[in-house]
Amino acid sequence: MRAGAAAARRWALLVLVALAVLLVGQSCCAEASPEADEKASSSKGAGGGGRRRRRAAAAAPVATMVPITILKSAVDQGAVCMDGTPPAYHFDPGSGAGNNSWIVNLEGGGWCNNVRGCQFRKGSRRGSSDLMEKEIPFGGIMSRSPADNPDFYNWNRVKIRYCDGASFAGEGFDKVNGFYFRGQRIWDATIRHLLSIGMASADQVLLTGCSAGGLAAILHCDEFRAFFPSSNGRSTTVKCLADAGLFLDAVDVSGGRSLRSYYSDIVAMQGVAPNLPPACTARLDATSCFFPQNVIDGIKTPIFLLNAAYDVWQVQESLAPNGADPSGAWRACKFNRSACSESQMKFLQDFRDQMVASVKGFSGSRSNGLFINSCFTHCQSEYPFTWNNAAGGSPAIQNKGIAQSVGDWYFNRAEVKAIDCPYPCDTTCRHAI
Repeated sequence: MRAGAAAARRWALLVLVALAVLLVGQSCCAEASPEADEKASSSKGAGGGGRRRRRAAAAAPVATMVPITILKSAVDQGAVCMDGTPPAYHFDPGSGAGNNSWIVNLEGGGWCNNVRGCQFRKGSRRGSSDLMEKEIPFGGIMSRSPADNPDFYNWNRVKIRYCDGASFAGEGFDKVNGFYFRGQRIWDATIRHLLSIGMASADQVLLTGCSAGGLAAILHCDEFRAFFPSSNGRSTTVKCLADAGLFLDAVDVSGGRSLRSYYSDIVAMQGVAPNLPPACTARLDATSCFFPQNVIDGIKTPIFLLNAAYDVWQVQESLAPNGADPSGAWRACKFNRSACSESQMKFLQDFRDQMVASVKGFSGSRSNGLFINSCFTHCQSEYPFTWNNAAGGSPAIQNKGIAQSVGDWYFNRAEVKAIDCPYPCDTTCRHAI
């Protein structure tokens, strides 16, 4: 039992380290100081790196280190990071039967909504390819290990680095502050480059992303499909997977809408509106169309939503951010689920119910997939501990883990519409708080 408890503590620490980096340079309600963010940036990482993340990855089963490629040719198209440097990606080639199949992973890592936040981001790996790691680990769905990643291990696997601040959807230039908001151009230029080096002839492709990258996968899913037109009787199987990207337009603990206010600033500052799904913007305002719940029903391409019903990023930054909780009544609860009062847990259960309700129409399509588990965590597809049963105990719904669920959906082995019972019924969770 002691060994099991120690393993659980190590997992919670790993996830908290990963989550912390997703928050670096951002806060939707109470802005962190650049000094505090710099300390976090230098010691934490997920989906992008950092010293502590590398130590954690080294201890995890099979995390291949993959070198960076700087896409200098994209500069001529104005596709640049926030500081004007070229975009970048990491590529681990496929092998054998996977030679003609591709996973494209959009890196996550928050957003920026004002000059102060974007200035900090511009001077970090989230805004400059000059400051990105020269290599990063590929784990979970990006792993080349057949034991850890049986369905996708031998595919061509690409991670596109995130350096714009608006989920690869911005278009603009702030001349006064020198901010390039070119996320949409980065998306377009990098995908076209990958097509030119072999992806155009792919038999199977999967667009994925976690957190802000999961939101990007939703926003760009149909665009991705359009890059693979059927011709001469040949077609490519195109699907999308959004991990922890189902950010809800929810009421916070003060009765306000902290995340809506934050998203509104992002959309306005970075010129996001023209690049949002037109099926949504034809009926709703641009800020509403940055929320996946208003987009998913209109997506034509098959998509799988993987999300924790008690997503800890949303608990901490959307439901109970410091600005909405000046008395600190939620401070203990949002960092330790066991410290939540009965009324606080009721509030979180209502949030879970809102998430389940938001996918009701989406789940009616046989081509879509769903895995919403009752865990307090954030991002589950890129870590071996949560991705596959064989890697140490993936969270499961009805005895089926995440990797098997995604694989069954992608390869049409089974329909997957898995929604967990409310917390605390699930004993397979790898909780982060």
